[in-house]
Amino acid sequence: MTEAKDWQELTKLTQGAPLVVERVRMGDIAIEGRFELPQLARLTMEDQIFVAAFLKSHGSIKEMEQVFGVSYPTVKARLNRIAGQLEFVDTNPAPLHSQGGRNEILSRLERGEITAADAIRQLEAK
Repeated sequence: MTEAKDWQELTKLTQGAPLVVERVRMGDIAIEGRFELPQLARLTMEDQIFVAAFLKSHGSIKEMEQVFGVSYPTVKARLNRIAGQLEFVDTNPAPLHSQGGRNEILSRLERGEITAADAIRQLEAK
């Protein structure tokens, strides 16, 4: 069976439940534990193919229209749907001086005035 077929069969077996890997082998070394699959591996096979095609086309929606035979709005809608399933790292965070108290919270944590849990709660509330 091909890898794509294997993956599709595995997806059917899990019935949409998250897949957890418990053993990873690299050469002669095996590591056991609970490992979540990377975000992109958790997408359906069809969405993974779509993302790979998008990357191959260097993000050209016009090329995606031709490859998949669909309209611009259809490509955009699918990209938006896929993006909605992924978590992204903020690549443009606000400057430290405009974060309203962030530095103060971190300073209080550093001085031992608050616990890490308190600092996390306060930062998340901002």
